Amino acid sequence: MYSQWLKTSAGALALTALLTASHGAYAQDASATSTEDAEARQETVTVTGSVDAFGATKTDIPIVETARSVSVEPEDVFIERGALNLSQTVSYVTGVTAETYGFSTRGDWVSSRGLSIPRYRDSIQELFGSYNTTRVEPWTVEQVEILRGPASVLYGQGSPGGLLNVVSKTPEEDFGGSLAAELGNFERYQIAGDVTGPVPGSDGQLLYRLVGLYRNTGSQVDYVDEESGVFMPSLTWIPSEDTRLTIIGIHQDTKGDVAAQFIPVEGTLFPHNVTGEYIDQDVYAGEPDFNFFDTKSDQITLLGEHRVNDVWNIEATALWRSGEADYQQAWPTFTGAGQSRYLNQYFGAPLFTETTVARTFYAADNTSEQYALDLRARADFTTGSLTHNMLMGAQYQDVETDSNTAYYLGGGVLSGDFSYVFDLANPVYGNYPDQSVLDAIYSDGTPQQVQDLGLYVSDQIALDDWRFTLGLRYDQVENDTGAVVQDDDAVSTSFGVLYRFDNGLAPYASYSESFEPVIGTDLAGNQLDPEEARQYEFGLKYEPQSFPGLITLAYYDIEISNLPNPNALPNDAAQQQGISTLRGLELEARMQLDNVFLQFAASTIDAEDPDGFKLPGQPNGTASAWATWRPEGALNGFRIGGGIRYVGESVAEDGTVRYVTPDYTLGDLMIGYEWDRWDFQINARNIADEEYLTSCLTRGDCFPGLRRTVVARLAYEFGS
Repeated sequence: MYSQWLKTSAGALALTALLTASHGAYAQDASATSTEDAEARQETVTVTGSVDAFGATKTDIPIVETARSVSVEPEDVFIERGALNLSQTVSYVTGVTAETYGFSTRGDWVSSRGLSIPRYRDSIQELFGSYNTTRVEPWTVEQVEILRGPASVLYGQGSPGGLLNVVSKTPEEDFGGSLAAELGNFERYQIAGDVTGPVPGSDGQLLYRLVGLYRNTGSQVDYVDEESGVFMPSLTWIPSEDTRLTIIGIHQDTKGDVAAQFIPVEGTLFPHNVTGEYIDQDVYAGEPDFNFFDTKSDQITLLGEHRVNDVWNIEATALWRSGEADYQQAWPTFTGAGQSRYLNQYFGAPLFTETTVARTFYAADNTSEQYALDLRARADFTTGSLTHNMLMGAQYQDVETDSNTAYYLGGGVLSGDFSYVFDLANPVYGNYPDQSVLDAIYSDGTPQQVQDLGLYVSDQIALDDWRFTLGLRYDQVENDTGAVVQDDDAVSTSFGVLYRFDNGLAPYASYSESFEPVIGTDLAGNQLDPEEARQYEFGLKYEPQSFPGLITLAYYDIEISNLPNPNALPNDAAQQQGISTLRGLELEARMQLDNVFLQFAASTIDAEDPDGFKLPGQPNGTASAWATWRPEGALNGFRIGGGIRYVGESVAEDGTVRYVTPDYTLGDLMIGYEWDRWDFQINARNIADEEYLTSCLTRGDCFPGLRRTVVARLAYEFGS
């Protein structure tokens, strides 16, 4: 099955090359010029990013006039910085923790304002639960967007931290595209193609795009390899200048292993008490013939736009997605620090060294299937001296997830079976349970279904230089766990005010809400209420008049309620009196100064759970800076860039243990040269090859960060 997919992927890339050649007659000289105004507009978009109807805000209102915190990373920017996965595309965005759990192959663990945030594509959520579908390939997207803070008015149930939205590549009216090959350390090989243009003979009413990618790579952890392919065809129909319909298909298949080894805090966060030494952070604690993490997904997206008249526009996004993941892994059993001493005391004999661990063996096959529709109408009109940009919508989604698992805790050690113990300092592989052992404890989970219907309206009102935003949404959510069916409803509101001065300054204030259902009942049998959050945000945006750029400063105060009550008495039925608070400050700047592009970000956060403990895995502050120089004259075509990323310390505590993961600073470097239609670039991330931990958890394990990656990329651009 997989070999057939690889043939399909290779065929797609071959088709891309064939289309490139067949359209060669239409290609124009690359030196064709545009008007100065068009160049200025394009330069501004590249620097600050732009939003549209299928973006995170669901409108085309400029970011500088939006009383919310929004960051946009265009494709050109994150490719220039050498992003190899979705997490790395936002590693220079303020208020974002891009790699919460270090080097990962199971997912992209992005956090915003101290909280994990969901993943959307073209304004539709496409990831529910964990480990049941593929990751997003940056090659398939035009830009990545972060909307920070509660956003239930636009999206219904969700995280108070915000959301991450990727915008798909779609067909373009002019023929063009690129072929790119990459070669990197850890035996990384990748080839990708992208071709778009009008369908011959369609008079410009049909546009196509074919995007394909194949990758084979190793990693910093032995045996953790990956083979991945994606094919994304799309077709746009333009029956008239007022109507545009696009269908996008994505087939993606990945075979590999799990990067996270869940290595103990003892020997990683701090040295062994006895030996005083550290173990190798990149040790492989699994089994080469047992471990695997194979994912596959298929999806179809429909994007529709129709301009009814000068006032009304109708837009729609529809999505069908099916995903699956087959997952097996062996990892050190979580017993906290001093595991070997615990085991020695338990059995009354010194059976283990300081680096010997029991291992848990886990197997799962997870699936997900999703149907979603977001239908909305936008109206631009005036009432007296007020100008309205109104958005009204109805959103429905039906998601089914299923997880079947086998969990062999400790590999039998607690029942006296020492067959599968493992020495992290001197690994020996080949010992793992027979399939019959896992079959005997296999749990066939019950499919879980979530249905959500939301109705919403939002209006941005302009009065001279004032911008007022009002939003309201009503949601009905049904969760069917197989054992219980729970119905929730919620009303979400938002409002904001912004004033745009002629000098480019735009101070603003806003209020927003979010909710997430909590499944279950309290001790008195009452259905639990959804977790609710509210945010106050105050900020200042500045769009310079003399050069392209955008500078934003924001302060936020988030309160999450209906959390478990840490002070509840043992038999108290009122279990949802817990409150978590998050407060922080964020600064972000992007600007083009002649031949130099600059991006700067800094943030601080003070976040606590209802017990007064710090949120695990979340740094107390971050800062980053990136600069790219493109000289003219004799060095025209040359570019060089570099960046620094600082991530502050994080704390994990539960009243019994407290682990502090140290801060770290990483450097990135890029050098490239462009001539004619060719473009060559070398990127080095973590150029000093720093060894660091991104987070450690109270359960007793740590997550190593990404070691130095060096990737050379050669691309050929074609088209008019």
